[in-house]
Amino acid sequence: MSWGLISEMGHVAIQTTDLAGSLFDATQLLGLRETDRADGQVYLSANAVHHELVYVESSRNGIHSLGLIARDGDALKEIRRRVDAENFAIVSERPLSLGVEDGFAFVGPEGWIFEVYTNMLKADRGLLSFGPDRYGHINFHPQDVRGMMEFLRRIFDFRLSDVIGDDFAYFMRCNPDHHGIALIKGKNTFHHHAWQTQSIADLAKLGDRLGAAGRELIWGPVRHGAGHNIAAYYVENSGAVVELYTDLEQIYDDNRPPIVWGEDENWWNMWANRRTDDFRTFGIPPVDHRF
Repeated sequence: MSWGLISEMGHVAIQTTDLAGSLFDATQLLGLRETDRADGQVYLSANAVHHELVYVESSRNGIHSLGLIARDGDALKEIRRRVDAENFAIVSERPLSLGVEDGFAFVGPEGWIFEVYTNMLKADRGLLSFGPDRYGHINFHPQDVRGMMEFLRRIFDFRLSDVIGDDFAYFMRCNPDHHGIALIKGKNTFHHHAWQTQSIADLAKLGDRLGAAGRELIWGPVRHGAGHNIAAYYVENSGAVVELYTDLEQIYDDNRPPIVWGEDENWWNMWANRRTDDFRTFGIPPVDHRF
């Protein structure tokens, strides 16, 4: 169910200097399956779709693009009209990714490349194993956090679910999921991509896999105040953070006003007010690959 132009979060495409290491993390730690590969790009998914995560072999680590699924062809045309009206630079007149029918890519505020498309191909999930159910949301840290929030509302019709402090953070949704994009004021880096799983037991199993691989959780499990989800986090090979979560709030009242929190109010963990000191220092930048 979607009221606006974007029906679902699409994918995250990450440039990585160690493709083999990134694939190990995605398949052996997170539990995704490979669906396709071509020209140094590998496509992965948890759900029954062509891709939800893409790794692009590169000489640097960074965000290649952020994918959003338009509700239909008319919604795609309206988004393109709004993008052109504000003179955002077009990166490609066609989708950057394989496996989608129609779309385009453009450079949004602060250099973030958004790929908007329709009709992603389906892909057999096969025999389910330990992986998550689906890709859920992203969190990144623009310098002008209010400007990015207004951009997401103006171009894509995202709505506010929670507001933190005075232009400190915004949690935004495009469907009933409490947030598809979370924005926290920062240094213009991408912090994490997040994946929905079935229960808190899956978070414990993630911790077991990390421990067996000589890796570690950097935070969690925690119960967030904003969004109510139970979450755990680790750093993947590219330098981005991965979140595995369950029990995210669903908002079915389209007119629900955003919940407002003080910046120092405990919106981050309902079980304790401690946070790891380095949690927000992880992340990777956007990569400008206009051609």
